[in-house]
Amino acid sequence: MAKVANISRSTYYFIVRSWEQPDPDRKWKRRLAFIYRKHQGRFGYRRITDVLQEKGNIINKKKVYRIMRELGLQCIVRMKKYKSYKGEIGKAAPNILDRNFKADRPNQKWVTDVTEFKLFGQKLYLSPILDLFNGEIITYTIQSRPTYELVGNMLKQGLERLNEDDNLILHSDQGWHYRMPKYKRTLKQNNITQSMSRKGNCYDNAVIENFFGIMKSELLYLQEFHSIDHFKEELEEYIHYYNHLRIKSRLKRKSPVAYRASFEQAA
Repeated sequence: MAKVANISRSTYYFIVRSWEQPDPDRKWKRRLAFIYRKHQGRFGYRRITDVLQEKGNIINKKKVYRIMRELGLQCIVRMKKYKSYKGEIGKAAPNILDRNFKADRPNQKWVTDVTEFKLFGQKLYLSPILDLFNGEIITYTIQSRPTYELVGNMLKQGLERLNEDDNLILHSDQGWHYRMPKYKRTLKQNNITQSMSRKGNCYDNAVIENFFGIMKSELLYLQEFHSIDHFKEELEEYIHYYNHLRIKSRLKRKSPVAYRASFEQAA
């Protein structure tokens, strides 16, 4: 027969009373779970801490991390991207951006790239422009084939956001779209400086790569879609969410659009 450990009367009653006490983290668990569900699992412990602190709650990241682990709440894993480099077409531009991803104002530095989706046995290609000032998605195009129009139409839409006094650098990888003469000509006609990553170096365009990873994790691998059209609708809603609702620590816990609005108001 196994021996039963003897405990003192005071220890026994302490244990019994602890069982009867309410969970001290009960309110935090409710709040964390609400934020997690509201953002459909897209927020990790750091961003959830930012949301709580922005609302005046006193809680640190270690405690949020611990509670999320207890609740089994995790962010989604990111996946790899589509490679748009198809060989030597035209002339590559120098790497003027040189991994300096900080911008002091809107429309100073933009980055772009193409990524691929596979849905319902078909492929879709997304081409966005991201402003390094606030991480905002300026515009995007999506097509079933990665033709030049995918990038050309994106650039045309992006030009509508520019002001006459903007001095813009537009950075990309060395994908064939960006080496086409008409793409380069459009940039020159609008006084835009072209910059390109070094060949085979994804870190030179790390910010747009990071956006693709986040977007695929928070949309493509998170939801179920009924059709290609349904996916496009959800993509449009997600980019609105990303620009208007998804806060970032480096933007003083504001969304990209809110941060830009506060900058323009102060200027």
